[in-house]
Amino acid sequence: MIRPRLSVDALEAGIVAGERGALGRAITLIESTRPDDQARARELLERLLPRTGAGLRVGVTGVPGVGKSSFIEVLGGHLTARGTRVAVLAVDPSSTLSGGSILGDKTRMQELARDPLAFVRPSPSRGSLGGVARRTREVMLLCEAAGYEVVLVETVGVGQSETMVAGMVDFFLVLMLAGAGDELQGIKRGILELADLVAINKADGDNLEAARRARVEYARALRLMPRKSSHWQVPVVTCSALEREGVAELWAEVEAFKAALEAADEWGPRRAKQGVEAMWRAIEWGVMEVFRARPEVRAEIGASEAAVREGRLTPDRAAAELLARFG
Repeated sequence: MIRPRLSVDALEAGIVAGERGALGRAITLIESTRPDDQARARELLERLLPRTGAGLRVGVTGVPGVGKSSFIEVLGGHLTARGTRVAVLAVDPSSTLSGGSILGDKTRMQELARDPLAFVRPSPSRGSLGGVARRTREVMLLCEAAGYEVVLVETVGVGQSETMVAGMVDFFLVLMLAGAGDELQGIKRGILELADLVAINKADGDNLEAARRARVEYARALRLMPRKSSHWQVPVVTCSALEREGVAELWAEVEAFKAALEAADEWGPRRAKQGVEAMWRAIEWGVMEVFRARPEVRAEIGASEAAVREGRLTPDRAAAELLARFG
């Protein structure tokens, strides 16, 4: 049975009241690609905008196998135990073959998903750069309007495009493993330059000593890199989601970061920059949608792709011809 669509008035009232059901339906509206839904979503966001901005937005990324979901569940539990309302936006990688996504984070975060102070929402990335869903920023705003004080964004993984994640959150947390191998050095360098804190996870059992050594090595490496802020030296900590160790100390660093940037009058300008960057991302996505929707372009896309695939046309030439039809 299809549920009736709620009006913008009803969604707004439900979100302001902190109703999880209304928040979930509003997120579905935000993520919809239907033009009428997009218009309703914009109206809803404009109404709720005065209620946004008070939350702390934290991006969590890390190397494969680092245990992001387990870590986030423990961190979320630590925060809700203090009475803090926490929203988790767990972005699932969409398949480039089927377009589908795993959407399994509610399964992996069962304990946190049942917490009345927490809201866990998996969202498909649909191939977006940076491993974040296209509407992640808007969903963060909805969560803030619903009264969630901390919004944790779990990304697909690491890579050059993680700059997009770092550009939409207040604090960028990078999880690392001890002894992950030299094959990850390229990833490490790029991701460390974006980090506001580096945490060596799985610092337990036989891996504890290796994690401590890794902490020293990463701290040494970070001292050689340019600082994102003259008011913050990126700390390196160890933690264990399995044993729930080091999480409270890690969060204390997040709070110290916010206090340091607020004292230096950097917090407001960083938030303002986030908004401007979001505007340009929306323009880029919007232009691509308009381009693909133009009938004279849409009619030639298949033939152009086939010509490039078969080597009859260079990608640059094909792009120039499609752009000429568009223009």
